[in-house]
Amino acid sequence: MHGWLILDKPHGLGSTQAVSAVKRALRTQREVLGGTEKWKVGHGGTLDPLATGVLPIAIGEATKLAGRMLDSDKIYDFTIAFGAQTDTLDLEGKVIAESDVRPTLAQVEAILPRFTGPIEQAPPAYSAILIDGQRAYDLARKGEQVEMKTRSVTIHELTIAGQEQEEGALAAVTLRAHVSKGTYIRSLARDIALALGTVGHVTMLRRIKAGPFTLETAISLDKLDEAARGGDIGELMLPLTAGLDDIPALAVSPDEALALRQGKMLMGKPHTGLLLAMLGDTPVALVESSGPEIRVVRGFNL
Repeated sequence: MHGWLILDKPHGLGSTQAVSAVKRALRTQREVLGGTEKWKVGHGGTLDPLATGVLPIAIGEATKLAGRMLDSDKIYDFTIAFGAQTDTLDLEGKVIAESDVRPTLAQVEAILPRFTGPIEQAPPAYSAILIDGQRAYDLARKGEQVEMKTRSVTIHELTIAGQEQEEGALAAVTLRAHVSKGTYIRSLARDIALALGTVGHVTMLRRIKAGPFTLETAISLDKLDEAARGGDIGELMLPLTAGLDDIPALAVSPDEALALRQGKMLMGKPHTGLLLAMLGDTPVALVESSGPEIRVVRGFNL
């Protein structure tokens, strides 16, 4: 039970609620199997309640890698409805600006290169960013003016995935975005609409990839609950190493594995960068090599 459950998060459920759902499922399985062991659970990347799609849930020793998953690239499909901007930048907020301007598909295609590559963006006021010790969304809900500082993010790829015509005009467009950590899709949608001379907001947001995880291995909460009642959650899990597919493996001996588990440094292996130390098929530690020195970054109790 050390590994990943990849949820296809439903609409209306927050990431913390999804973690709670997994914890309940694990409790159910524990009751079914008569076990006593409890497992740490964490998520690898927040999704708004509005959003659906890939939400990696780390269990057991995999929780030590959840922070690394937060830093990974993501791919989203999202729909921008033109003509209205809301305070939350999605369909759950109240309208704060309107426009009769509707762009053409050609205009959207022409504007996308401006939002590809390194860009600066201001996060939404309704976000979890801390401002003077308070969450931005708490301040916004109180009606306070929230000034969001711009941040640098990278949009690796931005393409058109669909469109909605209404009386000859482009009422909405669906885009696919491959983005770096820290990117706010709602802000991206706002800025694209403004660049097109209109306003807009997000009506659909679906994450289709988070780090190495895709919808192909994602499961519904219903399937998770069914597996819990049958004591089969382990059958749905991906191994801990699935979150480290981009890290080269480093084979170690039993003596070297023991040293790493004790937090000691190894010497003499000519590698550079992050490596996954493996004793046979068992992950021992995520290590970093600099010249001849190999130091533990995260050790695994397996």
